[in-house]
Amino acid sequence: MQFKPWFFGLVFSLLLVGTTQATAEEAGYEPGTYKVEPGDVLTVSVWKEEGLLQEVLVRPDGGISFPLAGNIQAQGKTLEQIESIISQRLADYIADPVVTVSAKQLFGNKVYVIGKVNKPGEYPINRPTDVMQGLAMAAGMTPFSAVNDIVILRRHADGQQEAIPFRYGDVEDGDDLHQNIVLQPGDVIVVP
Repeated sequence: MQFKPWFFGLVFSLLLVGTTQATAEEAGYEPGTYKVEPGDVLTVSVWKEEGLLQEVLVRPDGGISFPLAGNIQAQGKTLEQIESIISQRLADYIADPVVTVSAKQLFGNKVYVIGKVNKPGEYPINRPTDVMQGLAMAAGMTPFSAVNDIVILRRHADGQQEAIPFRYGDVEDGDDLHQNIVLQPGDVIVVP
């Protein structure tokens, strides 16, 4: 039996789609829930169009550029939403474009831990991560830290900053577990 060249392209595209979902699930995100952030590196491919296979960096302004599709605001969108936008824009040039967008590197998802912790710094998060996990990434707190005065600083899209209090002692005892919130990219955990 002889296979047509288009058959191998179809199989390759199906493998890419399967890989994208498996990667998202391995990172702890449900398919379609991961939101792109500045600094992420995406792989964009168009089936049967060898010249339209590129790695694109999400710029600090949240945008990406792709041939024939132009500039696209990617920040805050899912990979599927970006696929849809590129497909719509390419439809003017290519009949029924099949676009695949996958996350190659998630450099845009970082949280910062500062203050009296053993290893302050920036930490990449590639799955949903809560405050306790963030403190663990920083190798815990020093003996001189004020564990019940921890604050999470969060900047919203409108530029406003919010200070979210966190009392380690309450969460450690199993009380007030609602304080152990899931961190968002850019959050800063301050341990005085």
